[in-house]
Amino acid sequence: MIKQDYKPQNNNALSKRSHTFKIPTWMTHPFLIGGMAVCVLALAWVLSVEPSESESMLVVEQVNQVVEENKLYSSPIEIDLSLENSQSFIQALPEDSASTPFIEDKWQTETIKKGDNLSLIFKRIGLTPQQVHQVISLDENTQLLKKLIPSKTIAYKLDDNNNLQALKYIINIQQTLYIDSQNGELTSRIDNKAIEYRTAYAYGTIDDSLFTAGKKAGLTDSQVMQLANIFGWDIDFILDIRKGDSFSMLYQEEYIEGEKIGNGDILAAEFVNQGKSFQAVRYIDSRDNNSYYTPDGMSMRKAFLRAPLKFAYISSNFKPRRFHPILKKWKAHRGIDYRAPTGTPIRAAGDGRVIASSYSKYNGKYVFIQHGQGIVTKYLHMSKRAVSNNKRVKQGQVIGYVGATGLAEAPHLHYEFLVNGVHRNPRTVKLPKAKPIAKDEKDRFLIHTRPWIEQLASRNQLVNNTQNIAP
Repeated sequence: MIKQDYKPQNNNALSKRSHTFKIPTWMTHPFLIGGMAVCVLALAWVLSVEPSESESMLVVEQVNQVVEENKLYSSPIEIDLSLENSQSFIQALPEDSASTPFIEDKWQTETIKKGDNLSLIFKRIGLTPQQVHQVISLDENTQLLKKLIPSKTIAYKLDDNNNLQALKYIINIQQTLYIDSQNGELTSRIDNKAIEYRTAYAYGTIDDSLFTAGKKAGLTDSQVMQLANIFGWDIDFILDIRKGDSFSMLYQEEYIEGEKIGNGDILAAEFVNQGKSFQAVRYIDSRDNNSYYTPDGMSMRKAFLRAPLKFAYISSNFKPRRFHPILKKWKAHRGIDYRAPTGTPIRAAGDGRVIASSYSKYNGKYVFIQHGQGIVTKYLHMSKRAVSNNKRVKQGQVIGYVGATGLAEAPHLHYEFLVNGVHRNPRTVKLPKAKPIAKDEKDRFLIHTRPWIEQLASRNQLVNNTQNIAP
C-alpha cells in the first residue's frame, strides 16, 4: 500500500477533529461516490460543524475530483477528508497527474555469466556500445561494473525507445549501485545500508573437542578459530585441551534492517584450561589499531606461539626417553610430534632468522630458526620447505608443510624448542613476557575495556549460578 500523508495547513479546532481513512482502487466506482460524500456531510454534523450549502457542494466536488484522479494510481492512498484538508490534498497531488499515464515499477534482470563483461550483457539486452561507454565512463561509482561477479544479477529498466532508464547492481550485502536517467542524463549513486551491531554471549564446556563445544554453543567454525587464535600464545589447543575446560565470550552480531548478516569481532573472552583462567579483551587504541590484551593491559600477543600448527592430532608428547617405532630401540624424544595430513602449513613459532633449511636421512626436509635470547626452534619431516637459509621470518609465517620425509612412519611435524642449546618442553617452557600497553594508552584502555570485562563476568556468574542449582 502506498501511503501519502498530508498535513493541514491551518492549525485550528476543526483540523484537530479531522479524520483519515484509506480509499483502495476498487472503491473508485461512481456508485460509491455519493455515499462517500454523504458520509463526509454526516461526519461534519456529528462533530457539530454545520457546513453551508456551498461548503457541502464543494466537498462533493472535491471528493469526485480526488476519486477521478485516484484512478491514476494502482494502489490505494490515504487521504484526510476534513473540510480544510480536502483542498490541501488536491493541491498536493502532481499537477500533471491527469495527463501522465501510470508506469509500473518493473525491473528486468540479467544473470552475470562466467567471462561476462558489461558489453556482453548490454548486447544481450539490446543496448549499444555507445551506451556501455556512457555508463562505464560516468563516474567512479560505475567503475565497479568493470569487475562483475558471476552468478550475480544486474537489474535494469528500458524506456519505449530501448534506452537505459535505470540500472541496479548489488555490490555486497551493504552496498547497491543505482544508475538513473533524469532528463536524458545518467546519474549514479551508491546506497549504503547501515550495519547495526548487537552484543551476544556464548558459553561452552568441552566434552570432546573445542570445535564440538563451539558448535553446541552456537558458534561458527571461524569464531572457534578466532577464539583459539586469541589464546594461542598461552594455550596449545592441539595438546593442552582437556575435558571439562570451558570458554565464554562476548561478541558482536551484525544486522542490516533487522536481519542478521553475520558475526563481528570477539569483544571479551575467557578460557579455563586445566583449572587455569585466561582472559582477553579487545581494544582499539587512539591510533585505530586493535588488538587483544589481558584485563590489566598486557598484550595477548607474545614472542612465541605455543604450537606451530593449528588444530591437528598429536601423536607423541615430549618425553626424555621413548621406544622408537622404526629404530626399535629406546631413544630420547626431545620434542613434540604433531600428527597432521600431508601439506598442512607449518608456522614459525616466533620472529627470527633461518639458520638451516636442508635435508638429511633422519630429519627429512627440515628448517631451523634462530630467535632472540638464545632460543632455536626446529621443524622436521616436512614434505616441502617454504624458506631458505638466512631468510628473516615473522611469527606465524608459513615456513613449510607437514610430510613424512626422513625417518618417519606417517605424516607429522616433529617440533623442538632449545634454549641456549638445551632442549625444553615446548608445552611448558617459560616464554618471554608479553609487552604491556603503551603508558599513554593505559587510562583510556581501562575506561574502554572495563565495561566488557564486567559484563562478561556478570554473564558468567549467571551461568555458574544456574549450574549450581541445576538438579
